[in-house]
Amino acid sequence: MGFVKSVIRVLWLNRLWWKLKKLPFIKKIIAYNKKKKKERKKANNRIRMEKFLHHTIRDAYNSCLDQPIDERKVVFIEPRYDTLSNNFEEIYKALENEYDFKLKVCLLHDISVSREEYRQNCIDMVKEVATAKYVFLDDASRPLSAIEKRPETVVTQLWHACGAFKKFGFSTADLIFGSDFESMKQFPFYANLNYVTVSSPEVIWAYEEAMILEDKNTEVVPTGVSRTDKFFRDDTKKKAYEKLYSLMPSAKGKKVILYAPTFRGRVRKAKTPDKLDVGAFYNELSDEYVMLFKHHPFVKSRPAVADEYKSFACDMTDEMSIDELLCVADICISDYSSLVFEYSLFERPMVFFAYDINEYNDWRGFYYNYDELTPGPVYKTNEEIINYIKNIDSMFDKQQVVDFRNKFMCSCDGHATERILSLVFGDALENNKREKS
Repeated sequence: MGFVKSVIRVLWLNRLWWKLKKLPFIKKIIAYNKKKKKERKKANNRIRMEKFLHHTIRDAYNSCLDQPIDERKVVFIEPRYDTLSNNFEEIYKALENEYDFKLKVCLLHDISVSREEYRQNCIDMVKEVATAKYVFLDDASRPLSAIEKRPETVVTQLWHACGAFKKFGFSTADLIFGSDFESMKQFPFYANLNYVTVSSPEVIWAYEEAMILEDKNTEVVPTGVSRTDKFFRDDTKKKAYEKLYSLMPSAKGKKVILYAPTFRGRVRKAKTPDKLDVGAFYNELSDEYVMLFKHHPFVKSRPAVADEYKSFACDMTDEMSIDELLCVADICISDYSSLVFEYSLFERPMVFFAYDINEYNDWRGFYYNYDELTPGPVYKTNEEIINYIKNIDSMFDKQQVVDFRNKFMCSCDGHATERILSLVFGDALENNKREKS
């Protein structure tokens, strides 16, 4: 009986509290407490960041400065994955196969390990950088930006995206997606860069804005993006098709629709959009097409493909790289992903499934007007996309894609890696060339 009375009392108090919460002065108290709690959390985070970046990281870097620079040491900083991403692949292979440099890979695992492990990885990384002549990275790096870099060390930001689509870096300051401007200034992401390589002269301004590079000794150079070189080799496409057919025999003799959306939300809690109706595509297009999915690598929980559609649709996120999938795709459906810049090199049809364009624009924003930028139709419903694909021969405007490619990807011609190596290493390339046996 006592237990029942206790439950009733709790339920009664809970009901009373819900009524009280609706009173104006109680609402103000709750809002005030939430605001103060948020401010305290923000202040504590800044204190921890200050201690880690301005003391721990700097002390670790400075502890190695009594050692000389190794003129042949090249450090690659991989922020997230277990191996080097495709952004480094072409450069790493060229240095490994053709030159006699000492290559070191630093894996940080910033979203897959505990905070303590990640911080230790950063400490180990800056110690390696302290004696390196050359450093390559492809993303923002607060630890690398916190040190007082040796002037002899050459740091090159390859970046992980072509063109300039959704905003990043300082361009997102005070937007929902970004941090506040003062925090970004106190703990910068893009300091200590000698070079930033981009896909075309058109987008230089966007990178200068995002990284606040004005009045800094950083050069944004339209060398082209190294990883796109593989798209100009016939064997890349041939191997991609062979891999697809081995994984999905039903794709033989069919055209390929690739659905490759970007993620929603923040990196650590990234979600994939779930508005695409696989059944509708199956009913209308399965005689002529198969559909492949490539979800963003940040997304941990992905929608499963129903068994009844397995011969038509397949999630290739873990099976094929985005480069391989771009090679085999006859049509690409995306939304706000920069992969459309790479895909424009194939001059094939693109469709933009932007059902949440207004929300996404408020969340993160774009460097260009979205409707003017996109080299293909922008739709909000499955029915519109299906109708476009069914009438692709008459509705596809190839010139629109060609113009897009010429504007945003004109420096990507299959020789970007050569230009980047020449820019970064100069005469050291010839001096460290490996003799062919």
